[in-house]
Amino acid sequence: MSARYDRAITVFSPDGHLLQVEYAQEAVLKGSTAVGVRGITADARISINRAQIECQSHKLTVEDPVTLEYITRYIASLKQKYTQSNGRRPFGISCLIGGFDFDGTPHLYHTEPSGIYYEWKANATGRSTKTVRDFLEKYYTQEEVATERGTVKLAIRALLEVVQSGQKNLGIVFMKHGEPLLMLDGNTIEQYVTEIEKEKEEKAEKKNQKMN
Repeated sequence: MSARYDRAITVFSPDGHLLQVEYAQEAVLKGSTAVGVRGITADARISINRAQIECQSHKLTVEDPVTLEYITRYIASLKQKYTQSNGRRPFGISCLIGGFDFDGTPHLYHTEPSGIYYEWKANATGRSTKTVRDFLEKYYTQEEVATERGTVKLAIRALLEVVQSGQKNLGIVFMKHGEPLLMLDGNTIEQYVTEIEKEKEEKAEKKNQKMN
């Protein structure tokens, strides 16, 4: 009986934690670093399917597509319900949801297994999240993301902090308002990686010259 809070979803531990929710958050960190949905694949499919149905239902009811915050709030509420229901476990996924308002304003939201969601200017999820977030916090500026090339370059630089084998393990997709998603091919990514590595070498060389 003393460990019941370790198994039950709706029972707090003595120090005020819902351990099943925390276990779900740990499951998220077992996924590789990415932008999108990370964690347990089966949970991701369920969440995505439910979100698609909600988008369709909303369009049929009010004749307008959902806003990005609306569907983010729906996914967050769905996750939160699963932390309160006996016979269910929390979703072991974290979602990064990006898109545009009707006027073209971009937004990026992050939902956690607990049902909490936040809006970010840049973020990451999965394994080595902290390393990538620390990098983005340090180097993200409006000047860096003022152009399409600068934005893609910043994302690749951030991922290279935790990916050691270069472009072969990188997948980059970007979106523009009113246009379909575009996935960069391997050659394009390799050009970015080569440019970034060259800049790192030049910076290190200048630093050594100053020290000498």
